[in-house]
Amino acid sequence: MARSAGTSLSFRPRPGSIPESPGVYRFRDAHGRVIYVGKAKSLRQRLNSYFADFSALHPRTQSMLTTAADVDWTVVGTEVEALQLEYSWIKEFDPRFNVKYRDDKSYPYLAVTMGEDFPRVQVMRGAKRKGTRYFGPYSHAWAIRETVDLLLRVFPVRTCSAGVFKRAGQIGRPCLLGYIDKCSAPCVGRVTPQEHRELAEDFCDFMAGNTSRFIKRLEKEMRDAAAEQEYERAARLRDDIQALQRALEKQAVVLGEGTDADVIALAEDPLEAAVQVFYVRAGRIRGQRGWVVDKVEETTPGELVEQFLLQMYGEASPESMPREVLVPELPPDAAAVAELLSEQRRARVEVRVPQRGDKKALMETVGRNAMESLAQHKIRRASDLTIRSKALQEIADALDLDQAPLRVECYDVSHLQGENVVASMVVFEDGLARKSEYRRFAVKTKEGDVASIYEVINRRFRRYLEERSATGELAADDEAQGLIDPETGKPRKFAYPPNLVVVDGAGPQAAAAQRALDELGIDDVAVCGLAKRLEEVWLPGDDQPVIMPRSSEGLYLLQRVRDEAHRFAITYHRSKRSKTVKESALDGVPGLGPARRQALLKHFGSVKRLREATVAEICEVPGIGRSTAEVIASTLKGESTVTTSEAAPAQPAAGAGGPSGADDPVEAGAAGGADAPVEAGAAGGVAVAVSGEAAGPDRPSGRTE
Repeated sequence: MARSAGTSLSFRPRPGSIPESPGVYRFRDAHGRVIYVGKAKSLRQRLNSYFADFSALHPRTQSMLTTAADVDWTVVGTEVEALQLEYSWIKEFDPRFNVKYRDDKSYPYLAVTMGEDFPRVQVMRGAKRKGTRYFGPYSHAWAIRETVDLLLRVFPVRTCSAGVFKRAGQIGRPCLLGYIDKCSAPCVGRVTPQEHRELAEDFCDFMAGNTSRFIKRLEKEMRDAAAEQEYERAARLRDDIQALQRALEKQAVVLGEGTDADVIALAEDPLEAAVQVFYVRAGRIRGQRGWVVDKVEETTPGELVEQFLLQMYGEASPESMPREVLVPELPPDAAAVAELLSEQRRARVEVRVPQRGDKKALMETVGRNAMESLAQHKIRRASDLTIRSKALQEIADALDLDQAPLRVECYDVSHLQGENVVASMVVFEDGLARKSEYRRFAVKTKEGDVASIYEVINRRFRRYLEERSATGELAADDEAQGLIDPETGKPRKFAYPPNLVVVDGAGPQAAAAQRALDELGIDDVAVCGLAKRLEEVWLPGDDQPVIMPRSSEGLYLLQRVRDEAHRFAITYHRSKRSKTVKESALDGVPGLGPARRQALLKHFGSVKRLREATVAEICEVPGIGRSTAEVIASTLKGESTVTTSEAAPAQPAAGAGGPSGADDPVEAGAAGGADAPVEAGAAGGVAVAVSGEAAGPDRPSGRTE
């Protein structure tokens, strides 16, 4: 063990004092509390990286180093030992700067209390208890109860509480389940403790996937009963077999019968990550569970996977661990992780990335559930009024504003190699998206993102000043001021100024936005930029960014606003690009100018429909004579291959609205066509639903400016 103490960053170990061996290190604060635990193949190389260039470190790492006052380390012999020690220290000290996965909701388990004299089947949540067999977790408690109700016909195990069990024994009369043969009634001595334990063990074997031997045994008993003309018993056994088969039908068969695997998928953004796991036993999905995590440093997907595997399997029982763990990306020390898991299971565990076939398809399904889980987590977080208020106040404190920015506007620029340059403006009021206020801009300048931001901010606020000066800004109410259009009763396009303007970018973009406001004489609107790489907040004219805590609600809200502006800009850019591609298909038609190309596309809607139209139908378009129509038809129908112009327009990413023309509303509702989350029943039944996008009152107008 070695130690280096000090204050601030003066606690850096002396050069050459750190060994090059693999090991685990701990950072402590001034009170001696462990605030971060890490492992490394080379302790010297890893620890030196913390002190080499402080400004280049991740903001969360910078915060950890400024909090720390001491670092120590322990040398180990192998990478497996390093993983074990790292996990044990994280569990022991619960360091504040280490990644912590937490359940995205409370998941129920089917539990069998094998540690009791008379094992009980029940639904359990929360921490696992010693001596109890667990199956699941599952999405809904009612699904567990349905499965248990079916299985109690064949395995009549006790399900009552300790009080009910004791009371039945005192009065010598079982409960209702004992009378209808869904409990073997050990409380009144109908079966011995050993016979009841054997029933519980058979129940556990069936739930663990060893199903075939029970069905075969019952089928044999049914045939024997029929041969001996015990038809009532044979009918009862037939019903038992059907109950087991119905329980099995609730379990979706997704892989080969011998497959025993956990399928893990990730969905992440710069601040958070969501993890989904499907538990596959004997080729059937037995359960599903999800976690979310706040990122505390800049980590790769492989590192997130490694941290997750250590937390998930750190204390798992050997019988609950699978033979195979399928992951989206291998951890950095994949061999060491596999060896550690094998030691935990007391048998070989393989960690790998599926490349093809059913396992890859299942991984994609789990991945879609992870993305949906992350989206739902963001929605729940954004809908909390207390959290929104806290976020706005944190932004005000970080940017030194006089009051919380109740109206925030964010701008983003989108283009493809300088072509079809567009920009978006999204509005958040009181921390929520105000989609009716969204606007989009066809940018005229071709001089880069900084010039585009300047142009858009200038146009937006020039319009604001024109509208206010035309109606007067000293009137008593919004309608008198001209903020409300008397004809429509709706707010004018740029009637309300924001408290804060956020631009997607760093210092140069923020400076450009501030310059545009200064030139217009607007001095009551704050400006900041949000850079993607390290989520740094930049103020105009500052050489250093404002570093907001990675876990702060204020930074989370700024990120949501920036991401929404980016999505909206991409949607408009794709619609313009697809329209350009459509128009280019008619470029080869002789004598057809821009106006008539537009008229044709507006009339038919697509080049494909125009190609299928007759000459007479083409003549119906204003400005198109018969001779021109014949040229159009012969030119388009003479093509022997499908050109690029015939391809469907590029579809927006998940969460984007559909494409539209420059004068049409841009839709920015929820994602359409995405897979809904997979709901695993008590026995792991899976139903994948496809949800479409419905129009609603919150759809943005998206007017082009």
